[in-house]
Amino acid sequence: MDLSSPSAPAAQRRAIRELPDELISQIAAGEVVERPASVVRELVDNALDAGAAQITVKLMAGGVRSVVVEDDGLGIPVEELPLALKRHATSKIRNLDELESVATMGFRGEALAAISSVAEMAVSSRCDGAPHAHRLDARSGELAPAARARGTSVEVRELFFSTPARRKFLKTDATELAHCLESVRRHALARPDVGFTVWHEGKLVEQWRIASSEQRLADVLGTEFMAESRAVFAETGPLRVYGRAGLPEAARSRADMQYVYVNGRFVRDKLIAHGIRSAYEDVLHGHRQPCYVLFIEIAPDRVDVNVHPTKIEVRFRDGREMHQKVRYAVQDALALSRSTEAPAAMVQQAQQAAADAAGFRPAPGNPPAWFAQPAAEPRPIHGGSTPSWRSPIANSAQVSLALAEVATLYGQSATPAPTPAPYAAAPALPQHDWPLGRAIAQIQGVYVLAENAQGLIIVDMHAAHERVVYERLKASLGAAAIESQPLLIPVTFAATPQEIATAEAQGPTLERLGLDIAPLSAKVLAVRARPAALAGGDVVELARSVLAELAQFDASQAIERAQHEILATMACHGAVRANRQLTLDEMNALLRDMERTERADQCNHGRPTWRQLTMRELDALFMRGR
Repeated sequence: MDLSSPSAPAAQRRAIRELPDELISQIAAGEVVERPASVVRELVDNALDAGAAQITVKLMAGGVRSVVVEDDGLGIPVEELPLALKRHATSKIRNLDELESVATMGFRGEALAAISSVAEMAVSSRCDGAPHAHRLDARSGELAPAARARGTSVEVRELFFSTPARRKFLKTDATELAHCLESVRRHALARPDVGFTVWHEGKLVEQWRIASSEQRLADVLGTEFMAESRAVFAETGPLRVYGRAGLPEAARSRADMQYVYVNGRFVRDKLIAHGIRSAYEDVLHGHRQPCYVLFIEIAPDRVDVNVHPTKIEVRFRDGREMHQKVRYAVQDALALSRSTEAPAAMVQQAQQAAADAAGFRPAPGNPPAWFAQPAAEPRPIHGGSTPSWRSPIANSAQVSLALAEVATLYGQSATPAPTPAPYAAAPALPQHDWPLGRAIAQIQGVYVLAENAQGLIIVDMHAAHERVVYERLKASLGAAAIESQPLLIPVTFAATPQEIATAEAQGPTLERLGLDIAPLSAKVLAVRARPAALAGGDVVELARSVLAELAQFDASQAIERAQHEILATMACHGAVRANRQLTLDEMNALLRDMERTERADQCNHGRPTWRQLTMRELDALFMRGR
């Protein structure tokens, strides 16, 4: 019995032939039209390019049975209507130079032809001066008079009727409707100067009227996002980054509130997404997803939008530069602690001054006035590891003295600092103006209670001190190597082969971190120096943790990220521990340090460091006033 597999049939040569135009259009439609939301996106793009001030989207069965997009734009002349439905026919570009500097939403000339190949479509349009509109049936080519005001209406019915297999992949009507609404929502965020209306089955489901940028953002994403986000605004040369970045505590479990626009076009770019995520590294807890709306304006010749038929992907001429600039723009916006935010009157004055100086207006290409807040005023963007707008540390000696002062304050053995700490220049606030108030008690050696003008402040002292130490270690690393303290008697411990290999390979990095770890034998490592600021910690535990962090990063990865991970570990080991009793002076010193420290609202792991309970909330707990 022959158990071998049957032999493959002999290949038969087939002649090479040109594909029919209809089949070519259907192949192209597979890239351009994925679902009804794709149709909505393409038609709204065309409406915006036509200068529409009001766009209406009407859907039936989630857009599967019918999608109608109406606008009040410039319209299409009757003699150009048949040409508009042909493949690669467009009014947006004429030559290669215009392709390399595209300033419109559409430019490929594929959308209408692709849609008409997989659905029944008709276009009605009227220009200024025309006696009436004309309606063109895409399938029959019949051109007939029609009634409508200036603008264009595109009707798409029975999507994928000619390709039933594609239609089977569509989801339920409710799911397809949600995708269509999201498509319109993305356009609405970028164009507050245009009104959008969405109808489904004859019922109004969404409406965004022409409004200011601030109002449009609140209408689309909600007032909670406005309250729980910070302004982002940075500019350098041909690049401008502005928008809003959500606070870490407002992060979500899903990445469903992340919007990035490049020259007004919604995009999904892994490079930008990674840069934004990097800005949240030190403040985001676990796998939570940040919320943000970022608008990036860049010279058209520095970005390629002709990457994919859906136009949702772009390619930058200098990807690394874009990554760094977006990262530092968001990182700087998140740096300021909530405890140091300016009073409302100061914010309004700064907003008005910035708006007057920059001439902001809620039109495409200019960041709206509400982006200009004191926490995110225009600043230069730098690609280096330490942006120039951050207060530089004079030298490592000053940093070490400052950290020694902190260590002494919280009970660790260190030499008192003979010179002021780097933050000593900050003016001392009167007691009633302290944002985090004055300490009044400590609970179970874990939490510090403080009283301020609004009510009660609760501080996780270990998490708060961990952030203070971490930020100062980072400042020290940005200026020079961290000051180390030699040990009179080296501390030895049994090490794994990986720990020994890491200690040998990462010697210079360990020195920059204030550690001197070297092999004593084939299985033993010796610690001969440690950071001066962490004189009271467990040396062996610290060395093992640092070596474990270093082992995860190779030479091809950014050393800065590895260093910050290591500094976070060092800060965690060096921070004041729970069940440690502090005096009122020590508690107040911790509160003042938090007020002067960037990102003091979260610890290095993204957990909150303090919470405010207002008098109104306290009264509600005891039902006062009811």
